[in-house]
Amino acid sequence: MKPTVLGNISLATFLADYWQKKPLLIRNALPTDISPITADELAGLACEDRVESRLIIQNGEQWDLQIGPFNEQTFAQLPPSHCTLLVQAVDHHIPAAAELLEKFNFIPRWRIDDLMMSYANDGGGVGPHYDNYDVFLIQVSGQRQWEVGGDYLDLANQPAAHNAFVAGLPVKILSEFTPENTWTLNPGDILYVPPGVGHNGVAQGDDCMTCSVGFRAPSHSEILREYTDYVGEQLNESLRYTDPELQAQSNTGQISSHALKSIQQILTHYANDEVMIKNWFGKHVTTPKYQAASDLQLNVEETEYEEYSLDELEHHLMNGGIIQRNESSRFAYIAGEDNEVISGGKANHILFVDGNQIPTHANNNSLVELLAQLPVLDKSHIEKTESNMSLLLNLLNHGALYLAEQ
Repeated sequence: MKPTVLGNISLATFLADYWQKKPLLIRNALPTDISPITADELAGLACEDRVESRLIIQNGEQWDLQIGPFNEQTFAQLPPSHCTLLVQAVDHHIPAAAELLEKFNFIPRWRIDDLMMSYANDGGGVGPHYDNYDVFLIQVSGQRQWEVGGDYLDLANQPAAHNAFVAGLPVKILSEFTPENTWTLNPGDILYVPPGVGHNGVAQGDDCMTCSVGFRAPSHSEILREYTDYVGEQLNESLRYTDPELQAQSNTGQISSHALKSIQQILTHYANDEVMIKNWFGKHVTTPKYQAASDLQLNVEETEYEEYSLDELEHHLMNGGIIQRNESSRFAYIAGEDNEVISGGKANHILFVDGNQIPTHANNNSLVELLAQLPVLDKSHIEKTESNMSLLLNLLNHGALYLAEQ
């Protein structure tokens, strides 16, 4: 099925010709009334302790960055122009924002980060910059003019010119920026910008609201650090470097090629451990961006979440109720054919939720696929088996799912 947000372009064409290659402007990709939240409601979110927010104010060549939470007085004293409020992970707090994010599920779900929203009055923006990740910029209210640069940054081999930001500012603004295209976006328009492409958005008039769909792009250093930390936590301290075939050396101050080879073999062993990598990566990419927002603890019997019974779950589904994914939870799975966990002659899918590997059975495979793909399930999705209901209860009682009405 062709994603609706890509307009007349097929998914195959988008991935082949645009994804991480060049920008794409999509006119009328979404309805003009698509905004999941009003400007006042966004400001209200920015006043909450649990929400990450920023306020950027431009005054000529000077930029001021303030970090939330804010209060009503902050917004009452804002200048009449060149102000931008940015609120991260709105999808974690507003169900309508989570629904908007679902329109971009044609990219692997583990790659999707969050939905950031910004509000700007006339002239507001964050300056010319580039991101290290892909982004879809959705205009949901008012107008914003976007300048998009013609220079494309090779993120693996960053030339010094692309790292030249204006010194002494609290925000990263490119010191040199030559736009190749200039577009004014109206509500419902979408601009896709690949990693490393300079872009600069400026509000045209007041009530300019933009949703930004960002994607996870872990750095190589993050991958190495996180994986080696994970491996180290799994190993017994009794596993040590050994050299039972040690030979006498003419100079004991030398590190021998044999010693270096032994260290390399240790590192290579864990780098080639597919089971270890699968377990780590599944947990890593499903760890919530804000851990406090979704605290799934499958080994803790007492939780802060409501305890549901099997009868309550069955009654809820039979009466037309739905099972909703916690908006801040992350789900992913590794297919059974890609792992070695076998039960009943069939390979289990491995389910990861909020940084945990969830116990499953091969009979859960179909349900696991749906849980990882769909934010909402009803009785038509669920084969009523003992193992399926047990899995759902486990996730419900630990807050990764909740019961809701249609």
